[in-house]
Amino acid sequence: MAARVQAEPFDPARELAALGEGAGAVVSFTGIVRDDGDLAALEIEHYPGMTEAALAEYGQGAAARFALTGWRIVHRHGRLQVGEPIMMVATAALHRRAAFDAADYLMDWLKSRAPFWKREIRRDGSSAWVEARAEDEASLARW
Repeated sequence: MAARVQAEPFDPARELAALGEGAGAVVSFTGIVRDDGDLAALEIEHYPGMTEAALAEYGQGAAARFALTGWRIVHRHGRLQVGEPIMMVATAALHRRAAFDAADYLMDWLKSRAPFWKREIRRDGSSAWVEARAEDEASLARW
């Protein structure tokens, strides 16, 4: 059970291999910088220490709520190009529903509450900070 924030790329297969012992189900989600046709890169900022603590709190909350046998959150920071993995959530549980629900729960917390700041860099050189979305808040309200 771990939460990491790092600039370096990560290997989703390696992250999953370290997670599944004793589980009946492992579920993962890997977020990729998506190409919306005009995006060149995404810059992600965070407060070291504070961010890792928040991610660990979310993971521990999911573990308690869904009886997880393991969990992992990896999130990158810095400048990321289109097509690069940004983050990964993985959950392990005795049963599939708990693993799926826990991964969904963690994604909702990450999208709406994790202390990251994202700036989109457009191909023309312009940039803008990504605003909070009402859909993300609505998703979190389910829990």
